[in-house]
Amino acid sequence: MPIIKSAKKAARQATKRTAHNVEIKKSIKAALKAFKANPTMETLAKAQSEYDKAAKKDLLKKNTASRRKAALARFAKKAGMKIATVEKKAVKEVAEKVEKKPAAKKATTKTTAAKKTQSKAKAESK
Repeated sequence: MPIIKSAKKAARQATKRTAHNVEIKKSIKAALKAFKANPTMETLAKAQSEYDKAAKKDLLKKNTASRRKAALARFAKKAGMKIATVEKKAVKEVAEKVEKKPAAKKATTKTTAAKKTQSKAKAESK
């Protein structure tokens, strides 16, 4: 048992973090089990999303998550699923979202012209 105050706090934090990590790992296992029981695009996306979340929170290394996602894709391909169609849809959706964003406003030429005239006036006065 820790005696120093900072060690006590570190122990409390460690238990909270452990509990949080266990929950994330359980969600990964549940999504993986659901995908293997019923390989559909929805379950594949859910399982891959759980791996991405774990990698984002540094529970798994990025390459480990990538490797496991690739293994899921291989499993899906063996099950006869077509993955390429979903990727194309996702790319189209992202492209549409990018097009819908309004363009940034450009600086007006009046302000730049006013600044130029002010700088010329200062130069002439010297």
